[in-house]
Amino acid sequence: MELNEQLKLENQLCFSVYACSREITKMYRPYLDKLGITYPQYLVLLVLWEQHETTVKALGAELYLDSGTLTPLLKRMEESGLVRRERSKEDERKVMVRLTTKGEELRDEASIIPDAMATNSGLSKEEFTKALSGFQQLLDHIHSVNDKK
Repeated sequence: MELNEQLKLENQLCFSVYACSREITKMYRPYLDKLGITYPQYLVLLVLWEQHETTVKALGAELYLDSGTLTPLLKRMEESGLVRRERSKEDERKVMVRLTTKGEELRDEASIIPDAMATNSGLSKEEFTKALSGFQQLLDHIHSVNDKK
């Protein structure tokens, strides 16, 4: 590939991933608006629906978010009654995050979202599963490469 070809926007992995992420987030918006939550809040809820409770540090690692982004997000979620943050009794340096009843109740309403996203993507179930797997592999690989730096 010539240098000029290499520098075309259409040949940039970063742009394709960035633009795809923005479009996917747009697909989620109507569903999340009905729940009264934002996309980052949805991601936090997904982790908590699976794990029930976690530390702020572990949540940040799971979502690839730093504390400067995560702390205000959790504060807003706590103010809206979705989560509760409290210091660990065993180790006061750790802040635990738990779902409230309200946060737990959103799970049932949100249960339609994954199938809706697969349908709205325009891909067959097989294509969707393959794309998801490919993105997960890419993320895992890039994350492990960056961890070595």
